[in-house]
Amino acid sequence: MTEIIGVRFKSGGKQYYFDPKGTAVAPGQGVIIETSRGLEYGECILGNSMVEDSDVVQPLRPLVRIATAQDLETVRRNQEREEKAFQVCQEKIAEHGLDMKLVEVEYSFEGNKILFFFTSEGRVDFRALVKDLAGVFHARIELRQIGVRDEAKMLGGLGICGKPFCCATFLEDFQPVSIKMAKTQNLSLNPTKISGTCGRLMCCLKYEQEAYEDAVKRMPKNESFVETPDGVGTVSQVNLLREQVKVRLDDQPDAPKCYHNCEICVVRNGKGKRPEGYVAPPPEELAKLRKVTPVEDRPADRLSAALDQTLAGMGLSARTGAPKAEAEPAETASREGGGRPRRSRGHGRGKSGEGGKAPQTEAARQAREQSPSKPKPIAPREGQSPEGEKKPHRRRRYRPRPKVDGGTRQPPKSE
Repeated sequence: MTEIIGVRFKSGGKQYYFDPKGTAVAPGQGVIIETSRGLEYGECILGNSMVEDSDVVQPLRPLVRIATAQDLETVRRNQEREEKAFQVCQEKIAEHGLDMKLVEVEYSFEGNKILFFFTSEGRVDFRALVKDLAGVFHARIELRQIGVRDEAKMLGGLGICGKPFCCATFLEDFQPVSIKMAKTQNLSLNPTKISGTCGRLMCCLKYEQEAYEDAVKRMPKNESFVETPDGVGTVSQVNLLREQVKVRLDDQPDAPKCYHNCEICVVRNGKGKRPEGYVAPPPEELAKLRKVTPVEDRPADRLSAALDQTLAGMGLSARTGAPKAEAEPAETASREGGGRPRRSRGHGRGKSGEGGKAPQTEAARQAREQSPSKPKPIAPREGQSPEGEKKPHRRRRYRPRPKVDGGTRQPPKSE
């Protein structure tokens, strides 16, 4: 086991291991590290930890000291120099007419070396530019050409998902991404939809590739001949995320049906001819393929049942919490003014259970007949007599208009 600390030199950059030399360093503290380029300032990401010897590349560079207030002032002064150096370099590039785009300028901690990062489509002869920059800054000048992905990592920004770039936040190394991944995930091959701001394929295509590859092994291909609970047919569409397929049945080719992967039996995977001598199983055997979803005993149902049982034991209603009323007999005396007799709870039909009305008592029937209430007369509608009979429809006669001036009508003369 080896004691290490994790240090990062740039925001979103790679994490490197260093030897703390017995110094306790907390995450978030600034540290001065000895590197191959000399002394550098970095931020501690991982405090003192023990790792396996196989995870460390020996020899480890040592920790010089924890950053002091003077070191932080030096870092701030170098950042101001970087802004001025960026403007000067852009002016020199324009003077020499070089086809290159300056991305970032980085000063070393000691100030004796300056790195200029740029992008270009081809090779650039910048020897004259280096001489001019060395004469201006009187330091060691290094120009480094980078790719568009490294440019996006340095500049940062927001992706089409609305979040900061993965490469500028947590992605340490660029992973290879191919167009085959987009095809496997059934994504649109439109470059504007699967490309990032850098113009290359999005790095996030790699995140779920293993899950898609595993699903492809278990799912049938398009145009596969399969058996389903409703008959045999051909696969027309595959949904890898839901593990579902759409099948055009031989009996109903115009109405494809959707099935889960566990509900089908693959007879021929992919395109090809139907197996010779194949006979479809009877519908009884195919119906066994249907997936039966068991009804789960939900916790809410168990809680409701326990509450009903508790209220019933207390003599209260399970719905309102009020005391339960005593059950009344099925046949009771009618109310004043007549009406139907009350029924006992739990019996919505007659004794025979055939959906008929409950039998009425003789006292209720007599009370209804002796009731003084009479139905109100209905007002006659339009076109009816007060007695309710319809009046005969009166037919209108057509009367032709008299002809004027020999059969033609002349417009009135103006005076």
